[in-house]
Amino acid sequence: MKAAVLFSGGKDSTMAVYKAMGMGWDVEYLVSLHSVNPHSYMFHVPNIHLDVILAEALGIQLVSVDTPGNKEEELKDLRQVLQDLKDRGIEAIFSGALSSTYQKSRIDNICQELGLESVAPHWHRDPKEYMEEILKLGFQVIITAVAAEGMDESWLGREINHQTLDELQALHEKHRIHLAFEGGEAETLTLDGPIFIKKVIIKESEKIWQVDSGKLTVKRAVLEDK
Repeated sequence: MKAAVLFSGGKDSTMAVYKAMGMGWDVEYLVSLHSVNPHSYMFHVPNIHLDVILAEALGIQLVSVDTPGNKEEELKDLRQVLQDLKDRGIEAIFSGALSSTYQKSRIDNICQELGLESVAPHWHRDPKEYMEEILKLGFQVIITAVAAEGMDESWLGREINHQTLDELQALHEKHRIHLAFEGGEAETLTLDGPIFIKKVIIKESEKIWQVDSGKLTVKRAVLEDK
């Protein structure tokens, strides 16, 4: 059974790769869409340029496609790349969707049109349980963008660990942020984990803060043998 995973390098798409493998699928491709629009409704934008090095770290072939990222129009680009993958023998598309009906419904619709199976292994998972599983499995995840009340510049570049989860729980209780960031509160980057054959080491990065939100841009990263 051959599958491809919609991949951004964040925790959710990386966990989708892990789950696909665990379900017995042969993950042949990672699919990355590079949106020109930084406010794409469908696609992850922060540090998407690291998809090449992450694909190498995972040992999986990358399919990378550019898209203007305009609402709804970007779906045509997604449909084309999924059609190409089906032509290569792919039977299922995995995604990291947690609770975004907007994203999942559109992926589901395109897959249905093309005769592909759409699988979202984290769909409606309990956020706290899900985040604890990521840590238990040994994934190394850092925060690369924040846009939520209570999250300041100091969160950029922080590794998600048990202390981080405790702080996020407090923010959830005070400001109702989603513990797994499905409300757009933060973006993440996965540097290592049980399915990585090499780990990613960040050599140079820059924090950019604007009033009440910010991002960590990775300027240089290398792979290190495990």
